[in-house]
Amino acid sequence: MSSEINPVGQSEKPPADWNVLVTLAEPTYRVARKLLARWGSLRRTLYFNVAVMAVADPASFLREFGTAVEQSPGILNAISHVVPFEHLFEFEDMAEFETTAREIALTYVPRLIGKSFHVRLHRRGLRGTISTPAEERFLDEALLGALAAAGGPGRISFEDPDCVLLIETVGQRGGLALWTREELKRYPFLPLRLTVAKTGPEHMDD
Repeated sequence: MSSEINPVGQSEKPPADWNVLVTLAEPTYRVARKLLARWGSLRRTLYFNVAVMAVADPASFLREFGTAVEQSPGILNAISHVVPFEHLFEFEDMAEFETTAREIALTYVPRLIGKSFHVRLHRRGLRGTISTPAEERFLDEALLGALAAAGGPGRISFEDPDCVLLIETVGQRGGLALWTREELKRYPFLPLRLTVAKTGPEHMDD
């Protein structure tokens, strides 16, 4: 998943309300835009091979796009990854990112009781402002602390976890969603770094 800046003249400002992130291999943007048109308008971003779109219902979109891929696997020749999000947030700096991401992440505590999990952050932009490994550890520890306070067990695992809490940022907007092992197996278009057998974290920052 590349995060290089698009060549001049080939980028568009993403819509402020995007809730789906799409990565693709150029020159398949026009094909991908046509394939996704029934759900929303695909827009390029300032980041190479990264596009976004807004859909009415992310959960319904996930199911419908999953069915479309099952029926026509060739769709993934044009589209590398598609990630719908349950929560979106804006932030100006690291402090606001941590505060908001932590607040949203803690809403998943009831779903993480008794589960193995880890946080995965894919950051685009803000080099030197947000450290991917540090923020992942910060949120892992926040969730473990909340689980302990709630009296429910939970543990960090990078190998076959029950869940992965994914955060993707594009500039100063972030999306966050919790994915289960079953969903990661079911939907091949989720990011490849969300494989269900990992030995440790890996990062692809810009």
